Amino acid sequence: MFQGASALTLDAKGRMSIPSRYRDALQVQAEGRVTLTKSPDGCLLLFPRPEWERFREKVAALPMEAMWWRRIFLGNAMDVELDSAGRVLVSPELRSAAALEKDVTLLGMGAHFELWDSQMYAAKEAAAMAQGMPESLKDFTF
Repeated sequence: MFQGASALTLDAKGRMSIPSRYRDALQVQAEGRVTLTKSPDGCLLLFPRPEWERFREKVAALPMEAMWWRRIFLGNAMDVELDSAGRVLVSPELRSAAALEKDVTLLGMGAHFELWDSQMYAAKEAAAMAQGMPESLKDFTF
């Protein structure tokens, strides 16, 4: 399970260092292979390959009325491998889609990660906090 936020930087070639706390797990779980794709929220999704394969099967099974979501998730997927320095290359197309330039935030979301432009993530988080908890979470206890 991946959790927590990491403030990272993309280098000039679009490479991002995976935090060391996740590298070993990605090597064991996915042999250093991950898949990046678009998300409808304006970020990128980063999956260890076995998790991607499960997600891909679910998306491929969506009904025809969800064809555009298949295109968004599957048509934009890029398979990458961690290099010897523990970095992944984020393609120019995916960087552009998520408005990623330099400062990024990697969020552990359980079985996968979200990759956000740091300013965009901070703005969306602040907006969510300002709205307060949704009704469906009113009975949630800490």
